[in-house]
Amino acid sequence: MRRRVRVVVRGGVQGVGFRYWTADAARAAGLAGWVRNLPGGEVEAEIEGDDDAVGRLVDALRAGPPLAHVTGVHTEDVPVRGEDGFRIAP
Repeated sequence: MRRRVRVVVRGGVQGVGFRYWTADAARAAGLAGWVRNLPGGEVEAEIEGDDDAVGRLVDALRAGPPLAHVTGVHTEDVPVRGEDGFRIAP
């Protein structure tokens, strides 16, 4: 089953390679969507693909890359868009 989630990650998550790490992990898992920095210091992503793969990436975002310090992750299901590829959004 295909699923899409919006994720907002809080903590020390900007300036530590979080977006690039997320994009690499998503592409390796065959997932679609995007990731971007938010003005308030959070990282936001929409991730789409196989339900299990999406869940594994969301779980990985709870730890993040080695230099990140994640203090919170908010997720919500959003409508599937049928998107292909994963990008770093402006």
